[in-house]
Amino acid sequence: MNAASNHPPACVDPLLTYRQAAKVLGVTERTVWTLVHDGALPAVRFGRSVRIDPADLRAFIERGKRGGIGGER
Repeated sequence: MNAASNHPPACVDPLLTYRQAAKVLGVTERTVWTLVHDGALPAVRFGRSVRIDPADLRAFIERGKRGGIGGER
């Protein structure tokens, strides 16, 4: 195994903390925790650490755009 294989490919976005995801969304960390806990926002768990994939955050935002405030009717 060479040293280059110890690092993720450059095309992989760094995972976000609750704080970073909250800043992107303009909400509190508690709101992000609730979204993850309720299953509305996927998260990756590493032991006790939880991270948000930026692609999942973008998808969450897009779902909100399509559904509008209050969801689709």
